[in-house]
Amino acid sequence: MQVGFYFDQQRCTGCYACVVACKQWHGVPAGPARWRRVETIEAGRFPDLWVAHLSLSCSHCLEPTCAAACPTGAITKRVEDGIVVVDKDLCTACRACLESCPYDAPQFRDDSSPMEKCDLCLDRLGEGLRPVCVISCPLRALDAGPMGELRATYQGTLDAPGFADSSLTRPAILFRPRIGG
Repeated sequence: MQVGFYFDQQRCTGCYACVVACKQWHGVPAGPARWRRVETIEAGRFPDLWVAHLSLSCSHCLEPTCAAACPTGAITKRVEDGIVVVDKDLCTACRACLESCPYDAPQFRDDSSPMEKCDLCLDRLGEGLRPVCVISCPLRALDAGPMGELRATYQGTLDAPGFADSSLTRPAILFRPRIGG
């Protein structure tokens, strides 16, 4: 079973509630490390302009390039649920994972800190709860769970405006992309 995310780009207003909730829950201090981030995509020419938002974290890829690039084996993919995890004790902060990830998911607090990233709130999942980013979204633009269930519920796509090509890594995320543009 592969666990992953669903993101509704048509609902997201870029409020950053998911980002703030994630940082608070995981004790990530203010600064450069963001396990979840919101990007704004602007396109078009006046008078046909449009704006969309993209809430991103680790996509827990089926083929995680970060794990393949890690020289110490600090990044692994769990067999039972497909969640990509980091053993901070093995990480040397070499940043090979960041260079290989097309989604900029690996995060570093400073030059010497070990890599950290979204773990789909493993502590909450173990208690049968949804990730904190999902429950904090006031417009219900995020969801998480087994990919089969997400596909059956939302029938999303693998692409959305602003999201990097997914063919290499096969991310565990579905989108309801913004219409138009």
